[in-house]
Amino acid sequence: MPKDFKYTTGLNNVGSYQVSGMPFATGNLTIPASGSTPLKIEFPYVTQWVSVTNTNSKHVRLGFSENGVKNGGNNYVLIHEDNHPTEHLYYLKLSELYLLSDTGQTVANFSVIAGLTNIPVARINNISPSGSNWSGSSGVG
Repeated sequence: MPKDFKYTTGLNNVGSYQVSGMPFATGNLTIPASGSTPLKIEFPYVTQWVSVTNTNSKHVRLGFSENGVKNGGNNYVLIHEDNHPTEHLYYLKLSELYLLSDTGQTVANFSVIAGLTNIPVARINNISPSGSNWSGSSGVG
């Protein structure tokens, strides 16, 4: 084994997903109207899980690439409120996510909370044709 080898965690390190995640929270976000540039949330470490909460009556597109949430893209999840705050929890390995309104209006009062692993985002760079977060992959956009 080379002298400069350093064992570090990677995407398949089970222990990184078994322990509680480091907290990441951002709230009171304003999501841009459709046709605009999506809001990009970047995480400092790979996520263990992500929770998004919409307290507004407008629908928001949540995706994993800019192209996935833009008009013409169809690689997103639609988050809506239905007259009471709606929270959605996803167990996903992410380095970033994208948010965009499903209408021509901005959406206020949106929040994102995540549990982070100790896996640096750099460990997943170049995993896909366009870099990290699986952008360009099938189903991501």
